[in-house]
Amino acid sequence: MHGKHATLIAFVAGAGLAAAVSSGSAPTNAAHAAQAQEAKRPDAWYPRTETVAADEMFVVALGTGMPTPITRAQKSSAWYVELGNGDVFLFDCGTGSAENLFALRPDFARVDKVFVSHLHTDHVGDTDAVWVGGWLSGRYTPLHVYGPSGSEPALGTAAFVDGLKTAYAWDLKGRSGTLPDEGGRLVAHAFDSAKVGGVVYEENGVSIRSFSAILSLDGSVSYRLDWNGLSFVFGGDTAPNKWFIEGMKGCDFVIHECFYTAEGLANYLGFPPRQAVQVSSWVHTPPSAFGKVMSEVQPRLAVAYHAILVPEMLQDITENIRSTYDGPLAVATDLMCWNVSKDRIQQREVMAAERVQPPPTSMEYKTAPRSGEATMSDFISSGRWEGYVPPPLPDK
Repeated sequence: MHGKHATLIAFVAGAGLAAAVSSGSAPTNAAHAAQAQEAKRPDAWYPRTETVAADEMFVVALGTGMPTPITRAQKSSAWYVELGNGDVFLFDCGTGSAENLFALRPDFARVDKVFVSHLHTDHVGDTDAVWVGGWLSGRYTPLHVYGPSGSEPALGTAAFVDGLKTAYAWDLKGRSGTLPDEGGRLVAHAFDSAKVGGVVYEENGVSIRSFSAILSLDGSVSYRLDWNGLSFVFGGDTAPNKWFIEGMKGCDFVIHECFYTAEGLANYLGFPPRQAVQVSSWVHTPPSAFGKVMSEVQPRLAVAYHAILVPEMLQDITENIRSTYDGPLAVATDLMCWNVSKDRIQQREVMAAERVQPPPTSMEYKTAPRSGEATMSDFISSGRWEGYVPPPLPDK
């Protein structure tokens, strides 16, 4: 089994705040206390054993680390959000994160939307694995990729998606007729990254807006999802910026990068002094600046991510955050998860087997149209060995 334990990567809370964050006052009598305890779910979350309540959202950290190293403990950036209305969203899909997504054994027919913050590999590197792997595991409709335009067409989300289609043309052609036709489609939804607060998705009572972010190039954004009176924010990569602070004030669940300090980059990754300061503090957000941002935003829960949490780094990050912010806080690592409702935010951990089969597929998947069965040349066919005869193919 693997899960990330609170004793290793602590839930760092403000004074008097436990692992469940409540929006109301503490219970005043035994009845209220019993009611609060009844509402609390087990600390461990096991795949395919629970449903998300109609009035809550469920969030899983699929990747909280860096582009390097990618380890068993921490993959690159990715977040899973499931709503009580049945919708599922991925925010980023960084390298290695598909492993943690598959560990959840979700209904892949619903894992059909990815919102990318920008096009670094540690934020989009497993898009191909989710596209093809999800198609193999139950998705019979296209995978939709939402993301920002760049300063020129070649640097935007549409070009990224077109590049994947070209790169995987042989893979797609070889699966023709075996898998549902529509499930093999990859659809780009590029939007203007400079349109602050613009609605980029609005369906089924869910609204998602994008906000410009500050990184090394134009074309990085943060997202805000609103549904059923709850708000989820994913900051992506950004230096502290006014659009985030103005657009995310008072939101429920707010994720923002919390990068290395300049000293940390120099000590742990060997960056020269100028590059260490430029990367940590001009295009990313170091821990003390993360704290300042959250002091302005005042979320119900601030969630920090985007560093390799070896013990000395975790201590350094936490101390620096606490020098500027004393509110509710989680320093996230992979497979932490949260149930978020209007009354409480409960932090938990995913417990999943090291080896899993794909989840069961639906009748819709099994009966979805399949066409254009792949064929090989006469030369390749002539290479079949006479010592093995495959069974006859069924009609369907």
